Amino acid sequence: MSDKGKMSNFRWMICSLLFFATTVNYLDRQVLSLTWKDFIAPEFHWTDADYGVITGYFSLIYAFCNLFAGKFVDWMGTKKGYMWAIFIWSLAACLHAACGWGTVLFVDGVDSVAAMRTIEAGSAVALSVASVSVWLFLGCRCMLALGEAGNFPAAIKVTAEYFPPKDRAFSTSIFNSGSSVGALAAPATIPLIAEYCGWEMAFIIIGALGFVWMGFWQFLYKKPAENPRVNAAELAYISSDETQAAGDSGKSEKPDDKGIGYLRAFSLRQTWSLVLGRLLTDGVWWFFLFWTPGYLSDQFGYKSSSGMGMALIVTLYAIVTFASIYLCKLPTWFVDKKGMNAYEGRMVAMFLFACLPLLALGAQPLGKFSAWWPAILIGCACAGHQAWSANIYSCVSDMFPKSCIGTLTGIAQCAAGLGSFLVNLYAGRLFTYAAEKGDAFAFLGYTGKPAGYMIVFCYCAVAYIVGWACMKSLVPRYKKVEL
Repeated sequence: MSDKGKMSNFRWMICSLLFFATTVNYLDRQVLSLTWKDFIAPEFHWTDADYGVITGYFSLIYAFCNLFAGKFVDWMGTKKGYMWAIFIWSLAACLHAACGWGTVLFVDGVDSVAAMRTIEAGSAVALSVASVSVWLFLGCRCMLALGEAGNFPAAIKVTAEYFPPKDRAFSTSIFNSGSSVGALAAPATIPLIAEYCGWEMAFIIIGALGFVWMGFWQFLYKKPAENPRVNAAELAYISSDETQAAGDSGKSEKPDDKGIGYLRAFSLRQTWSLVLGRLLTDGVWWFFLFWTPGYLSDQFGYKSSSGMGMALIVTLYAIVTFASIYLCKLPTWFVDKKGMNAYEGRMVAMFLFACLPLLALGAQPLGKFSAWWPAILIGCACAGHQAWSANIYSCVSDMFPKSCIGTLTGIAQCAAGLGSFLVNLYAGRLFTYAAEKGDAFAFLGYTGKPAGYMIVFCYCAVAYIVGWACMKSLVPRYKKVEL
């Protein structure tokens, strides 16, 4: 390919691959949340607390695996690391379909999956079915967590390879919008598959998409300098803007294969800035992702497979998808128009994003008028999260050399998973407790389970403001770590 002429744009093809991988990633996560309430729970006699255990411990294992996934990607290399990650999580997604068969195998007195629905609720056999099935699903979720832990460390590392610092938040927002698109496509497809083909086929069909993606990744991905589809002009653009990203020092980042150890990483304020920014906020996204279908069913009576239920969830994630992409143009605008460095512009934008989740405070009060209000307000709050998330990912490449981006992203993802574990586990326990207490449990004028939802919504609303304050206090001005 000639070194002269128009710049190639193959970096956007790579970004599209990251987008589709993240879409598949979130489709796989959503299958359970869209089928548990109306299809799986009646079969296995689950309570909200059972579901909270599964989602909570999935998040905990996901957190633990992330601590090492980034290190694995840095060691294995982006191409092979990503391939292993998506293979494991796609296989795990398909294995969920065998949990019904496994329950029949391990519970005495149950001879078929269909027979489980006829068991008397609250009986000893029903409790055994619930207990065994929770453990089987949890095992599949742990394997899913192991694979999915590699997605974001690999994707952030690829973004740092293929985009200059000022464009990383925007490119990250595009591939990260795959989480919203996956969440958007899921309610329009998964409940229908479960309704007409069975919940097992929903896991198998969605899980198989990952194996298709692996073929494209193997064929298209190489590092920019080695990729014949990237010409000299594009390679020069990818390498540009490093001086500005380096802040006042005026030094561009030198190629370096030196990694970073965990002790060294945790001694840095930059690491703790990322950890607290993710720990305090990611549980909000996971709560809305895992519990919104159940919330709409509990509070308004709209099953995930009903026309209204699908319309509400699709609308919610349509807001998230499109709003978050446009919001993520803000850091580039601050850099190009206001002359800020990448980190400074990013932090100003992130404060604005942190204010959007405050809208979640209106979800319960306005829900008495229409279910559309919670859907719209939660959508706006989640759009703020996605814009926040894309930029906090980019903060890793702002603060650290490329050689250790996978490791630091993994550490941040570990914190995110821990936050999600705490929110989801205790939300499930809270909802079960509130439902049992009924009118005896009250908060801000709400009683019973609605009071439980209001408590969690209050946390969701303020988490980002607190997270931003922690990040800003730890790293008030830009300073890149030197190894």
